Amino acid sequence: MNSQLVTTEGRFLKDSLYNEGILIVWDPSVYHSDIPKWYQSPDYSFFENYKSYRKLHPDQPFYILRPQMPWQLWDIIQEVSPEEIQPNPPSSGMLGIIIMMTLCDQVDIYEFLPSKRKTDVCYYYQKFFDSACTMGAYHPLLFEKNLVKHLNQGTDEDIYLLGKATLPGFRRIRC
Repeated sequence: MNSQLVTTEGRFLKDSLYNEGILIVWDPSVYHSDIPKWYQSPDYSFFENYKSYRKLHPDQPFYILRPQMPWQLWDIIQEVSPEEIQPNPPSSGMLGIIIMMTLCDQVDIYEFLPSKRKTDVCYYYQKFFDSACTMGAYHPLLFEKNLVKHLNQGTDEDIYLLGKATLPGFRRIRC
């Protein structure tokens, strides 16, 4: 999840939605910033809420993503994109997809590539509607979606009817 959610959503420390599974928080650092520099000046000051959460839920797995990882992913997205993209970090969704591709042999993703049920809802945690959330205003969503479409091993019908893309895990990709 984005550090903005951990910092600005008042319910983060109380909502049971954040008490299950493995949590990973990321913060959009300055492009290729090192950890000490990033720690001194994160985009969102989430460290206090992170510490409070760890005290409230000491057994809950909760990790902080290395601040370089989003920019390493951005470099890859830029490399395979036919045009220059804005230097804004990838979306939480794309970061999650890459993490799952690292851990799993196959990753099924739903509604990252919109189906015929396309919606303008931006986030699972709040009722905010904006069509820019589908194709990107801040994050390079259009380019992320193009990459996922290229990697998809499912059918176009799966995407259109079910919103489902099937990606191989990194162990199964042959270059």
